Amino acid sequence: MSSRHTRVVWGSALVAGLALVGGLATTAPAVAAEQAKLTAPALTGQYEVGTTDLHLVDRSRPDPWKPERRREVMATVTYPADRFADGPRAPWFSPAMGGVIDQALAGEDYLDLPVGSIDWASAKRRAETGVPAAHDVPKPVVLFSPGFGGPREMYTALVDDLASRGYVVVSLSHTYESAAVEFPGGRLETALPPGEGSEFMKKALDARVGDSRFVLDQLTKITRGQNPDAENRPLPRGLGRSLDLSRVGAYGHSYGGFTAGETMVHDRRVDAGINLDGAMATAFGYPPGSAYIPGEVTKRGLDRPFMLMGAEGVDPEGKPIEHTHRHPEFDRSWADFWANQRGWKRDLLLRGGSTHMAYSDLQVVVPQLGSRVAPEKREAVIGTIDPRRSLAAQRDYVGAFFDLHLRGWEKRMFDGESPRYPNIDFIE
Repeated sequence: MSSRHTRVVWGSALVAGLALVGGLATTAPAVAAEQAKLTAPALTGQYEVGTTDLHLVDRSRPDPWKPERRREVMATVTYPADRFADGPRAPWFSPAMGGVIDQALAGEDYLDLPVGSIDWASAKRRAETGVPAAHDVPKPVVLFSPGFGGPREMYTALVDDLASRGYVVVSLSHTYESAAVEFPGGRLETALPPGEGSEFMKKALDARVGDSRFVLDQLTKITRGQNPDAENRPLPRGLGRSLDLSRVGAYGHSYGGFTAGETMVHDRRVDAGINLDGAMATAFGYPPGSAYIPGEVTKRGLDRPFMLMGAEGVDPEGKPIEHTHRHPEFDRSWADFWANQRGWKRDLLLRGGSTHMAYSDLQVVVPQLGSRVAPEKREAVIGTIDPRRSLAAQRDYVGAFFDLHLRGWEKRMFDGESPRYPNIDFIE
């Protein structure tokens, strides 16, 4: 689900983990004796995939959280690679970021595991480093924004797969809001304590939109042969020629889905977007009777394509919830957006025991932990849905959406429900 409660848990659990990483804990947690090895799911597209990180500094913008500094952003560019490429697979997490996530997942809000239960050091993405970009034709570009407090590294299963289908995917971490952002040289900038109220959430949203627009500006520089990386580290060969910035999409999970829509309101360079289970308001109106402050995208709608993909869950009283535009008592913002949306629209529900975090890499990670995770913890975090079916449906519908609206490829997947995807309901 995408209630404010869920968002705050996602952010605060990660921030709590950072306290341990930073040495602020007074007692050392227990460490697991045996570590679980992780395997990233195979890619489904026709391309091999490369990846590189960019350190970008916006010298025209003070950081909204630390105004004495210029705004810094870390972006991961994941791209279709040359078919003869052969490079080392990228780490899923750096050692520092692996420690952050390990501490967070060990908490009671998540998996309640001993620290060190997962061997993050050996975990690899499917993407490779140091490989040239595919040089057949320029590729559409898609921005990805994570959930509130979440790092971009927790969404590789969706990001890497979309790149394998012929897209350059640029995923962002939002400095001082994401649990931690690692910059070159090992500098780790951790999240500021999460605040309360709509003003704090609006500040975070504005920072995210600013980051997204700034990154698009920097990608334009790359197409002109410039290197915007702050350390001037070499770019993958052919990357600039592979970027087609006349076809741009945006998608994100939770607050990242809100970010995608709000960026489209303020920047017409973005042609189409997807919201993965994220309310589109800075005060959510849930539970009933609490404040509700919708975003601009919610109030105005868009004249370009936008898709909602919701999940199931339970409310604080244990009652089942379906996150769709037909349930304004849970999320009024989706109902309001649906009424105001002028462009192409669809509302899909991931059914069959899904949860809010089913749209993250936790759906890949948790099943590989087996009996280390208590059944009730597994169900609370990733639900009871078959994770393979869930991931396949997400990948196929996200890919088909951008194929349709950025490439003009009609696969008729959006005509109605399909027996091939029994966990996807079309909400009318």
